[in-house]
Amino acid sequence: MAITGITTFLWFDDQAGEAAAFYTDLFPDSELGGVSHYPDDHPHKPAGSVLSAEFTLFGQPFVAINGGPQFPHSEAVSFMVHCDTQVELDRIWDALVADGGEESRCGWCKDRFGVSWQVVPTDIQDLLARGAWPALMPMTRIDIAALQAAASG
Repeated sequence: MAITGITTFLWFDDQAGEAAAFYTDLFPDSELGGVSHYPDDHPHKPAGSVLSAEFTLFGQPFVAINGGPQFPHSEAVSFMVHCDTQVELDRIWDALVADGGEESRCGWCKDRFGVSWQVVPTDIQDLLARGAWPALMPMTRIDIAALQAAASG
């Protein structure tokens, strides 16, 4: 038996289909796949409601599942989005915090589904290694030019 890959599952109460559509609309090179539905005789979910939605982000497979409220999202699992430009970083940030999302520090935020994200410049590790760390600490949304200036001394 060979291992052929890994898929990230995201557990939702009842927003799996909405979340999968949101993420595939937001990120380039993404695709919404198959959607399955709860059967007529399910004891906890309405017949025909979304059970799971498959999607791909940047070549990585995901499955969003509507399993109920017992396992909410937390910062223990998060996703880092690397952006080449401030325009792209701002677009992603604005979409993630819209409609009930929450801003946090150092480029971290939660989307309206409670999933945690960090939206950063592609070269974040290099910028931090060159001294941009103190400039990053008070930021919510990252300002790439300010980090570059701090890294340049």
